[in-house]
Amino acid sequence: MNYAYLDVSRRTLKQAAAVLLLLPVLGCGTVAEKTNLLSDERVVSESAGVLGVPAGELKLVSRTASGTNTYAVLRGKDGKEYSCTVNGGNLLTLGMVNPPICQRK
Repeated sequence: MNYAYLDVSRRTLKQAAAVLLLLPVLGCGTVAEKTNLLSDERVVSESAGVLGVPAGELKLVSRTASGTNTYAVLRGKDGKEYSCTVNGGNLLTLGMVNPPICQRK
């Protein structure tokens, strides 16, 4: 039996397995960004809960998604602006979100 052939086959198999395991991890940010499930209403609602303001008193000014985070700028009826980061809400997190982190601009 050719043991050198078996050694090469095992090494190749290990390398292929490593690539297959790393491939999804390397593309997670892209997958998360492209599968963002958060509606504008949910971004406002989740952020309003953290800010202690009724959702009806906030207006979404802008939003961007990068990786697993959604960055939103909200304006209250009183004119105050808030920057909020919502983590989650994509296919990788099955739509679940962590409580937003908000601060006044």
